[in-house]
Amino acid sequence: MGKAQLYIISSLNTIRQNNLLRTPISYFNSSNEVTGFDRWVVTRLLARIGDPPISFVLWNNKKIASPGVLPRAQIRITCRYALYKLLLNPELNFGDLYSNGYIDIDGDMADCLRIIYHTLGKLKKYSFLSLIDRYFCHPNTLPKVRQNIHHHYDIGNDFYQHWLDREAMQYTCAYFPDPAMSLEAAQTAKMHHICRKLRLKPGQTVVEAGCGWGGLARFMAKEYGVKVKAYNISQEQISYAHQCAVKSGLTQQVEYIEDDFRNIRGDYDAFVSIGMLEHVGPENYYALGGVIDRSLKEHGLGLIHTIGRNQPRPLNAWIGKRIFPGAYPPSLSQMMRVFEPWSFSILDIENLRLHYAKTLEIWHTRFENNADKFRSHYDEPFIRAWRLYLVGSMVAFHTGTMQLFQVLFTKQHNNVLDWSRAYLYQD
Repeated sequence: MGKAQLYIISSLNTIRQNNLLRTPISYFNSSNEVTGFDRWVVTRLLARIGDPPISFVLWNNKKIASPGVLPRAQIRITCRYALYKLLLNPELNFGDLYSNGYIDIDGDMADCLRIIYHTLGKLKKYSFLSLIDRYFCHPNTLPKVRQNIHHHYDIGNDFYQHWLDREAMQYTCAYFPDPAMSLEAAQTAKMHHICRKLRLKPGQTVVEAGCGWGGLARFMAKEYGVKVKAYNISQEQISYAHQCAVKSGLTQQVEYIEDDFRNIRGDYDAFVSIGMLEHVGPENYYALGGVIDRSLKEHGLGLIHTIGRNQPRPLNAWIGKRIFPGAYPPSLSQMMRVFEPWSFSILDIENLRLHYAKTLEIWHTRFENNADKFRSHYDEPFIRAWRLYLVGSMVAFHTGTMQLFQVLFTKQHNNVLDWSRAYLYQD
């Protein structure tokens, strides 16, 4: 370890020992002067993230960019402590420092992040510290999953109602056959798209693993005449879903069960999971496949809709720690661990990546329009964290860092199949 790194670590240890993180920034900065060492740290940080065309504006308004690079965006660093934290682990610490106001982005956040994502994509290497974080993370056991789901989903239904679609509360990628569609119309189109892929018919039975606020289950029952058992371990979501089923008069067709997917029982014509696989963890894919195998009838169809990646790699360290603990978006090769051990046949794979970028763009706009309402219940770091999460996710899908896979499958001996995909596009 070099002298520079030892100096940084020594400085950070001093801060921690004296509990300076929450004290005024001026307490840590004995001088506004930018030293030669500070400038060296900035150049090392820029090199570490691929020398993107951005500049860092330090606490005395001094701008520093990589040599020969014309900056197209700039990030403000308000104190020396934030600079050192960024150098040590930019992937994890950027989000925390932004959330707490120690760094800020001038101009359009999405443009700045898009520049950084493009540059990082060219590096084609993982952060060593992110790999360490992934290596030592805890497997998604049922108690751990319950804790993780509570962390993200049980923070208040009112919060999500302000920026999700108003009809079904779909917290997953919408589908925009027409890019000019409203969010509500696109979420309805998404649910039709799924139901058509599953070839749902009146009187059939469906099991849904991870049902969110229950909008898809109610839609399948109302629009396609099926009976649905929907499983979820979020208490707030299940309670909300049941209340909506009562109001809609669908309690005879839809049953919401507060339980884990591992405890699904019964035989069904269709299995569907929208946005749950990200929370399952690759170590549990075999178990999920076993649940589907015992639950799906011989001629049944299954669909898994999940965030994914082009190749296996860890989730962004900050999102994994602060927003979606325990989450892991799989590559297609990793997803096959659900299907291959049980000899499922893959019928169709569709990537809706750009549809999710558009969905997140609308979510973010609605989130910002309601930011003042959130301040009566949540503090500013919470609001800034969710702003960064929504914008960063939108940029990740736009740049191809993240994917959105829909995988349709069935049991291997099922020959009751369509000859073309024409049925997907019929009204």
